[in-house]
Amino acid sequence: MDLLQEIRKKHKGIQAEVVGAFRRKQEVIEHLDILTDHLVSEDHTKEEKLLGIPVNYIQAEKDEFVVKCFELTATKAHLEKIGYHDLKEKNFGSEEDIYKALHLQYIEPELREGLHEVDAARANELPELIEMKDLKGILHNHTTYSDGMHTLKEMADHCRSLGYEYLGICDHSRSAFYANGLSEERIAEQHAEIDSLNAGYKDFKILKGIESDILNDGSLDYSEDVLSTFDFVVASVHSNLKMNEAKATERLIKAIENPYNSILGHPTGRLLLARPGYPIDHKKVIDACAANKVSMELNAHPYRLDIDWRWIWYCLEKNVMVSINPDAHHKDGFSDMYYGVCAARKGMLSAKMCLNALSLEHLLKKFKK
Repeated sequence: MDLLQEIRKKHKGIQAEVVGAFRRKQEVIEHLDILTDHLVSEDHTKEEKLLGIPVNYIQAEKDEFVVKCFELTATKAHLEKIGYHDLKEKNFGSEEDIYKALHLQYIEPELREGLHEVDAARANELPELIEMKDLKGILHNHTTYSDGMHTLKEMADHCRSLGYEYLGICDHSRSAFYANGLSEERIAEQHAEIDSLNAGYKDFKILKGIESDILNDGSLDYSEDVLSTFDFVVASVHSNLKMNEAKATERLIKAIENPYNSILGHPTGRLLLARPGYPIDHKKVIDACAANKVSMELNAHPYRLDIDWRWIWYCLEKNVMVSINPDAHHKDGFSDMYYGVCAARKGMLSAKMCLNALSLEHLLKKFKK
């Protein structure tokens, strides 16, 4: 990050690292903790204002830097579960050495929450966490056909320029009239344009998708005849958000049971720092996804990050694949995939269980169920 680079530039030879919630890639950051082995006396007010959150500088001795970095990154629950405080010797050259001393598989910083990661490490079952380079394509994106800022071709060309193999277009369905949802005639128009563009691509493909509204009774927008024309369907709730847990869970499960549903979109409808989202029985919803071969969306927009990473472990337990989707409404929205990967790593997601880490060939087979 720029602030860390500035500190290292001003103080030659300094050790400096971001610790705490930021290093664990928490979805909401209230303050930034920076550990150094040198007194940072210069004024960094300008950089701190750009971040918009308070910055705390913590100083450690040079020979204590690794241990302090570890202690200030992990939660208290994590330190207690691994038995860290029982260690008599705490002179370590790396964080890997700490876990070796505890006879544990190495636990990445993002996972050090004190939840399921410790038991998995004891059993040597922590997966290799997903990385940006594992992603093969970007699903769930919008264009000027509905409420996006860029045309279909502009979105596709930019996605291709980023090195992806495919782009899933999921403009809003007709019930989302406020978002210029697509009529059946405009769906046909968009599909014709997709066919035309795909004819000109050799190493890239646009997939015909739709973000179909989950209506109040749990049915999907459009008839089966229309839904069958898409390569895949993302089903999402956008209206009538004031539901109790029973109503919301029933509504989602009915949508999941629709044979044309491929991915359940942002399952709780939450907006971080704005609204909590409607309550759902996560286990019942994920169980339904497992029974119906429907993938779960991890909406990568930084205000959504929905499904919450704390429930990804249950998706994996039930063999439900997770799709990291930016819900991009403009070209720059593709960069939100980074936030999705951060959240996915916290949930112990591997490339093997990420839907859009599949090659185009395997993805299309998956969509055909």
